[in-house]
Parts: sequence; structure tokens; C-alpha cells
Amino acid sequence: MMVRELVKVDEFLVERWMNEYEHNVEINMAETCVEPFTLREFLEFTGRTDFFDEFQNRQLTYGFIEGNPELREGIANQYVDVDPNNVLVTGGAIEANFNAFYSLVEPGDTVISVFPAYQQLFSVAKSFGADVKRLHLVPENQWLPEIEELKELVDSKTKMIVLNNPHNPTGSLIDEALLRAICEVAEDSGAYVLGDEAYRGLYIHEGDHTPSVMDIYEKGIATGSFSKSISLTGLRLGWITSNGKVIHQCKLHRDYTTISKSMLDEALATIAIQHIDKIMERNLKIVRENHRFLDDWINDESLIEWVKPRAGSVAFMRHHLDMSSTEICKRLIEEKSTFMVPSDCFEVEGHLRIGYGNRIEVISEGLGRVKEFLDEHR
Repeated sequence: MMVRELVKVDEFLVERWMNEYEHNVEINMAETCVEPFTLREFLEFTGRTDFFDEFQNRQLTYGFIEGNPELREGIANQYVDVDPNNVLVTGGAIEANFNAFYSLVEPGDTVISVFPAYQQLFSVAKSFGADVKRLHLVPENQWLPEIEELKELVDSKTKMIVLNNPHNPTGSLIDEALLRAICEVAEDSGAYVLGDEAYRGLYIHEGDHTPSVMDIYEKGIATGSFSKSISLTGLRLGWITSNGKVIHQCKLHRDYTTISKSMLDEALATIAIQHIDKIMERNLKIVRENHRFLDDWINDESLIEWVKPRAGSVAFMRHHLDMSSTEICKRLIEEKSTFMVPSDCFEVEGHLRIGYGNRIEVISEGLGRVKEFLDEHR
């Protein structure tokens, strides 16, 4: 009798950490999203205070399975040449990423993922029976992939190369030249390139810009989110886009996980995508101001250093205290009611992940408390 081996999943370290501690502190310095709107703020910001007057007479049906057509068209417009029919609305980027693995990765495939990274990007493929190889990012290389190392990892079974650009937790940014080089390696082996682009658009320097993997590679798969750079975290919406064959497979697999998303959430997301330029202007101002504030603070603090993030709203700060990152973060919670993420949650040591998309008052108060802690343990 054949015994089917159960799918095993690794504990999702950063999500377990966040779930256990983030709601029981005064200062949350681990928030990864740019200052989320309140619902009232959002409707006033977009000039749609009449929204509920219009929506309240809508029948709450399942809605469109693949997503509101107007919303999908707006998402498609964020790329150079994407057909709205090749966009699927998902439950955040996390569902989009899962769908890509679920639809394309089979036991025995090789999947190469940047590391450290958001754990989903390598653990899900592993749970589906893939041979997951880690493409190590190091501060000495500005937390960027090294092409020669990637080439060494590629084998005849390579199905997918997984990127996170801009990168969580370090804030590094793969520029166009490097992204094209990675896609050339993928093309030589016939592999997909999955780009988790949840932080796309949050460039610290005005001159920076990187295309989506969808814009430069036929077998590119891009996932995005309304949470990080669009500040509508509570909608829990994202998307996946790729070529027609990939999206067809995603639709087939989606039938087993999702019917449709909330009509109300999609209606609000549609308003957001119509005002995306205004939202990004707001959010770039926030992250750039906070980045400067954090950089000044680190320059004055001998126990902390960093590779300056080029994009996104998170950073990986190296500490020089004689204790583990987990011990530091637990003591910050206990002694200062201040919350950050230890690098242990990313399977490396010696760093602290901080989010800098909060209001500047939160950043200032939080860093003040961290300073007090460091002074007490020098």
C-alpha cells in the first residue's frame, strides 16, 4: 500500500513573531507599510466622501472571480505592456506568491531564492517538494545578488528564480542592468523569474527607477500589494500578473483557494489605483523624510550601522551589542515597550529589522527609546 507523504511547512518565523508581540507595545517600529490611511482619510484624500452613499445600494454578490475589470485595468497600467486579462486580484501579495508556487512548482524542481528574504519566498516551494537553493545576499555586496553565484546554482531542473525587489528586510534595490542579467540567466535555463514587488515605487533617491520583471522578461511573474507602498493594508488585496499561459494555470489553481475577493475592498482599491500618483507622492515624502532622520540617528550611534536602503520602507540595522538579536528585541519590548524584528526571524544573526514608514513622531519616539536601551547596555 502506498503511503502519501504529508506536506510539511516550516514555522513562519517573522509572522509568528509579529503575531505574538506587535499588538502589546506602545511603539511599533516593525511596521512594514507606509503609514496606512484611515478610511475617512483615504476617502477625503481621493475626493470620494460620497463613496458609501453610492455603494450601499450594491448587492453583495461574489463579484468578478478574477477581480473587478476596472481594477485589473488600473493595475495593468502600472506596467509597460500588460493585458488586463493577465492580471488576477489576490489576497495580498502573499496569496499571489503562493499561487505562483502552487501553480508552477512540482516535486523535484529546483527553485533558487534570494536569502535572507520574506520566508514565504523559499519555504512554500520547499513544502511542495522543490529543491530550494539559496542565493545569499551579503552587506559587502550591498545586499544584492551576485550573478556568478546565481549561475553556479542553476541546474538542469531549475524551474524558478525568486527575487524580492525592492528587498525585504534590507531595502536593497536591483537596478535594471542587474535585473536584465538575472533574467538572461533564467532564459538560458528556461526558468521563470518571480518578482515579489510589494514595495515597488518607494525609491529613496528621486533618480532611481527599476522596471518590473514583467516589463523585461517573457517568463516574468510579478506580484504586488495594496499594503506596502499604497497604504491600504487593511484591504488585504494584491495581484499577480504574467504571460497568458502562467495566468491560466494560476486561474485553475485559484479555483481551489479563492473564489473572489470582497466587492467592497475591490471598490476601494479601484479608487486607489485611479489616484496612484497622488498616493505615491504622499508616501515618497514620508519614507524619504524618515530615511534621512534614521540615517542621521545611525550616524550618531556607534552601536548601530547599516547599508543604506535604496528603496522600500524597511531596513536591516547591524548591532554591536553582546547579545542576540532576539534577546535585544525581547528586552526592548519588556523594558521600553518598543517593537522591532530580530534578524533571527530571517535565519541570520546580528541585525534588527526596522520599518520607517510610520509617522515621524513614532520614528522619533521609538529611536529615542532604543537610544536609552543602548546607553544602558554599552
